[in-house]
Amino acid sequence: MKVLKVKIIAKPLEILLVEDNKEDIGLITEFFGDVKVRTNLHIVEDGDEAVRFLYGKDQFLGSPIPDIIILDWNLPKKDGSEVLKGIKENCNLKSIPVIILTTSSAEKDMIRAYDLHANAYIVKPLDFDEFMTVIGSIQDFWFKVVTLPPKSSTLKKMD
Repeated sequence: MKVLKVKIIAKPLEILLVEDNKEDIGLITEFFGDVKVRTNLHIVEDGDEAVRFLYGKDQFLGSPIPDIIILDWNLPKKDGSEVLKGIKENCNLKSIPVIILTTSSAEKDMIRAYDLHANAYIVKPLDFDEFMTVIGSIQDFWFKVVTLPPKSSTLKKMD
C-alpha cells in the first residue's frame, strides 16, 4: 500500500485593518509581515473606505470578505461605531470578529462597542514595546487559538 503525502497549504487569513494613524499602520504592517501565520493585510484609512471595502464597491470591487477586522474607533468620515453597527446588522458580515483597537479609554466608548457586538475592545498602549505585545497577543489569540467562523458563501450586498 502506498501512502501519498500531500502538503496542504492553508489559505491566508484575510485581515481588514481600519486605521487612520500612519505610524500605527506601519507598526502593524511590519508585525504582520513577520508572523508565521499566512495573512493578507488589507488597509483602509477611514470609515467610508471600510464600508466600500466590505461591500466591494468602487476601487474595492472584488475585495475578499475578511476573516477578522481590526477597527479603530476614532475614524474620519464614518466613525468606528457606525462601521461596527453596519457590520453587525448585515447578515453576510455579522459573524466576522471585530476587534476594536483604539486610543479611547472612555467607558462610554467601550460600552457602546460591546453593545454593538464588538468581539474585543483594546486600548492602544502608548509605549512601543507594549503596543507590539498587544499586537502579538491579538495574533496569538485570534490566529492560533480561536476557530474562526466559516465565511458566508453569499455575495456581499447591502441588506
